[in-house]
Amino acid sequence: MTHHDVVIVGAGLAGLAAARELAIHGVDVQVFEAADAAGGRVRSDFVDGFTLDRGFQLYNPAYPEAARVLDHEALNLHPLTRGMDIVRSTSTGRAVLRLADPRSPGNWHSSALSRAAGTITGKARFAAYARTVAKLSGHQFDERVDEPAQVALARAGVDATMIDHVIRPFLTGVFLEPHLMTSRRFMDVVLASFVKGTPSLPRAGMQAVPDQLHDALPEGTVHLASPVRRLTPASIETDSGTITASVVIVATNATHASALLEEAGLTTELNTATNSVTTWYHAVATTSLPEPLARGRSVVTVPDKRSGPVINTVPLSYAVPSYSPDGQILISSSTLGVDDSAEVARAVRGHLQFLYGADTSGWDLVARYPIHGALPSMRGPLTVAGSGEHGPVILAGDHCATASIQGAMISGRHAADSACRRLGVVRPDDRRIAV
Repeated sequence: MTHHDVVIVGAGLAGLAAARELAIHGVDVQVFEAADAAGGRVRSDFVDGFTLDRGFQLYNPAYPEAARVLDHEALNLHPLTRGMDIVRSTSTGRAVLRLADPRSPGNWHSSALSRAAGTITGKARFAAYARTVAKLSGHQFDERVDEPAQVALARAGVDATMIDHVIRPFLTGVFLEPHLMTSRRFMDVVLASFVKGTPSLPRAGMQAVPDQLHDALPEGTVHLASPVRRLTPASIETDSGTITASVVIVATNATHASALLEEAGLTTELNTATNSVTTWYHAVATTSLPEPLARGRSVVTVPDKRSGPVINTVPLSYAVPSYSPDGQILISSSTLGVDDSAEVARAVRGHLQFLYGADTSGWDLVARYPIHGALPSMRGPLTVAGSGEHGPVILAGDHCATASIQGAMISGRHAADSACRRLGVVRPDDRRIAV
């Protein structure tokens, strides 16, 4: 039987972030991960020259905790186009509203003024709302009355047209729920991040984010293919035996954490509700395109209403050429739920034809990823700046904070802070980074 200061269950972003913080301060920490690689839900596959993230995920360099920890230059971030294309079906055919950040004049388009995207007053009120939340940090988000996002937007004076045909289609792809019943506090965090930064992708895929955290740890810290079978407040049991620890951190998803705690006789109420998604990757040869998709931009394209299964789609290669072989464009598309049947695949192809205004019959379906529990449900009441303290076993994960890379990493640091206090570790500083 071996003993360590801290053992961490799970090598997702939260577990890795906690381990990094503890290792920096000289704590003897070991991480046990059931999968064959670190990263949790942030993983990438590399197939025939394509980089396939397991789910459509983006990294925002404005995440304060991630920016503190990660080396952005080494990630070699490639920004997507700031804005969104909204595709509508009109009496005269297909129409596209091109909405862009007004701070990106080269991407601005007159269709943004259309009343189909809401009234001028509604747009101004939404812009004012976004500017307000961009000034918030940490516990300030929690000081705002929590209510469904739909209610908060209406209360702010955003007109129904803009909510239903612009904001809802966009946030459906962020929240993975189509009704805007997500907590306004989480919506506020999301909007603040979009105001402050441009969602991007690392050149080597999203796997580069957990890989960087993993590589920063002392060799031998992370044990892969090592599932934890049982835990107590002072030990874990793996296939290799029992490991005791002064502190145990559980950094798995909420469902797995709840099962481990229940079996250990520990009562901690966790929100195990999740939202699921299926990500579809298609490839198309540039020579077969009469003109570039989405005007050659890596812009998120959404339908203005549920006209088919696709909630968003984006040609990734225009932003990150390394995501596909030369002469190929990789398109990522998302559908709610985890149905990846042949019937849905045909419906997705047909919907993409409408969204891009292009013949998709020759597009190659490279991969599909049905992802159960892709995101924790962020319905209220929600505490954004919560603590990592959850009884005798410390919990970490985006379900403890916000469903984002930022949420996962800051929950990991909160867990590390708690572990240091329990161990009596004296640190040279008391850094606090806002959510």
